[in-house]
Amino acid sequence: MKLPQEFYLRPNVVQISRDLLGKFLYTNIDGILTGGMIVETEAYSGENDKACHAHLGRRTNRTEIMYAEGGVAYVYLIYGIYNLFNIITNVQDKADAVLIRAIEPTEGLKEMQLRRNLSRIQPNLTAGPGLLTQALGITRNHYGADLNGNQIWIEDQGLVIPESEVLESPRVGVAYAEDHALLPWRFRIKGNKWTSKAK
Repeated sequence: MKLPQEFYLRPNVVQISRDLLGKFLYTNIDGILTGGMIVETEAYSGENDKACHAHLGRRTNRTEIMYAEGGVAYVYLIYGIYNLFNIITNVQDKADAVLIRAIEPTEGLKEMQLRRNLSRIQPNLTAGPGLLTQALGITRNHYGADLNGNQIWIEDQGLVIPESEVLESPRVGVAYAEDHALLPWRFRIKGNKWTSKAK
């Protein structure tokens, strides 16, 4: 069952980021279904989060979608190479987002392998935010995509990850955010080999 709009509109982006663990992210690109279980996320909390692209109400062509009502995709380019896939949450103008950092692939593995140009199935297929978008075929063309649509969506398949199996740690690559770089807003499923290597 696709996640209902209400899931994304809740005000606590940190809780949403935690709740997304164990949900399933899918894409249907050119009729090819790929996807897997979300095993790693990061929360970004709007204007008051120094690590967030919308900090202090910053609005640019790139970040404008962050101010939309939750339940849409925010895809942006990093290092001139990787597209990163984020889920906009909360009500309009709050600019909260969850970065999907890794999935455990379950559907369309051969297609994902081709997209990633890998000789075999291994964790770096989807263990990292720039790698999973390659595997799933997510590009900046999906900026603003409706997550209740038929190209990118997230399903609840009844799997619940207990608190004892969730690791909390600081987010990756946000040293510029000063004290906010230390917030434990990165969530991973303990012992899952498909989470990213970043410490």
